[in-house]
Amino acid sequence: MVATEKRTKYVKEAALADSNSNTKAIDSLLNYETVKYFNNEQFEANRYDEALHKWEQARRSNRLSLFALNGGQAFIISAGMTAMMMLAAFNVHSGEMSLGDFVLINTFMMQMFIPLNFLGFVYREIRGSLANIDRMFELLDTPPKVVNKGNSTKLNLSSGSIEFDKVTFAYDDKRPILKGVSFTVPAGKKVAVVGDSGAGKSTLVKLLFRFYDIDSGDIRLDGQSISSVTQESLRQEIAIVPQDTVLFNDTIFNNVSYGRPDASEDEIYQAIEMAHLKTFIESLPDGYQTTVGERGLKLSGGEKQRIAIARAILKQAPIMLFDEATSSLDSRSEKSILEAMDQLASQHTSLVIAHRLSTIVDADNIVVLSQGQVLSKGRTMTF
Repeated sequence: MVATEKRTKYVKEAALADSNSNTKAIDSLLNYETVKYFNNEQFEANRYDEALHKWEQARRSNRLSLFALNGGQAFIISAGMTAMMMLAAFNVHSGEMSLGDFVLINTFMMQMFIPLNFLGFVYREIRGSLANIDRMFELLDTPPKVVNKGNSTKLNLSSGSIEFDKVTFAYDDKRPILKGVSFTVPAGKKVAVVGDSGAGKSTLVKLLFRFYDIDSGDIRLDGQSISSVTQESLRQEIAIVPQDTVLFNDTIFNNVSYGRPDASEDEIYQAIEMAHLKTFIESLPDGYQTTVGERGLKLSGGEKQRIAIARAILKQAPIMLFDEATSSLDSRSEKSILEAMDQLASQHTSLVIAHRLSTIVDADNIVVLSQGQVLSKGRTMTF
C-alpha cells in the first residue's frame, strides 16, 4: 500500500502531461489560420514535440514504477511460498509431516497466491483511476463565484427598464474597470454606449448577464436588483448579438434554433428572414442543412453575425443587447441589418455597444464611457 501511494505521484504526472500535450494540439488546430498567417507551423510542431517528450518521460516513469511494484509483489509472494514449501519439505524429511500434508500446504498456498495477486492488482487500478480523476474532483469541488442567493426570486419584467446605479467592478483589484457608472435605459428605448477600447463597454454586458458580481453599486431591471433574482430567469429575459459570434459545428438551421430550442419551424424561418439570411442560405447547395464547421469557420464574419442576430430575434426577449453587432459587416449588409435591428429595437428595450456612428444615430440617449467612468450623457456625444 505504501508503494502504491508513492506510485500515485507518477500517475498524476503522466495524466497532467497527457492533458497538456492534448491542449497544445487542440489549440494549434483550432487556431490554424493564425499559425499559417505567421508561418509558425514548425514552431507549433516543436511545441507539441516538447509536450510529447514530457509525456513520454512521465509515462515511462509511470510504467517503470508499475513494473517495480508488480515485481516487488511477485517477489514477496514467491519468497513466502518458497519459504513455506521449504519448511514443509524439511518437516516431511524429519518425519513430522506426511507427504499428504506437504501436498495440502502446496495446494493451500496456491489458493492464497491467486487472490492475493488479484487484490494487489485491483488496489493499484483503483488508486490509479482515482489519481486520474483528482482534477475533475477538484473542479467539481470548486464553488462558483456567482450563485443564486437563498432567497432569490424569479425576475418579473413588466416594462423592461435597465438601471446601472454607481456600479464599480474590477476583474483584478489592481486594475478597476468600472468606477461608479450610472445611467438608465428606459423601457422601450434605445441607449447607446460608446467610448475608447478598454473603457469598459463590453463589461457592462457581462455584468448585466451576471457572469460576474459587481464590487459595489447595483444593477436593476424594472427596479429589481439582478443579484436578488435567479440567474436563469434573468438570462431568459435578455437576448444578445455578441461581437464575436461562436457557432456550433452543426447546421445553420440548428445554430439559429439554438436561440430558442422549442421554437417552431415557422418562427425559425421568420427569424432567418428578418436577419436577411434567407437569400444567402438558399444559395448554398445544402441550404438550411449546411454545416458551418468548427466555430463557424466555413462562414464569413458577417454571415456568422447575421446568424447571431437571427438567434436574438428568435429568443423573443424583452431586452436586447447589441455588442458591436455590425462590426463584421460590409456597408451593404450593414444597411439591411440596421433596418432589421431598428425594427427589433423599436419593440424592445435596447442597449447598444458601438463604435460605428451608423448604429447609434437613432439612439434615444448616448452614454460616453472613458476610463471606466461616464464622461457624458445625452443625444449628442462629447469626448
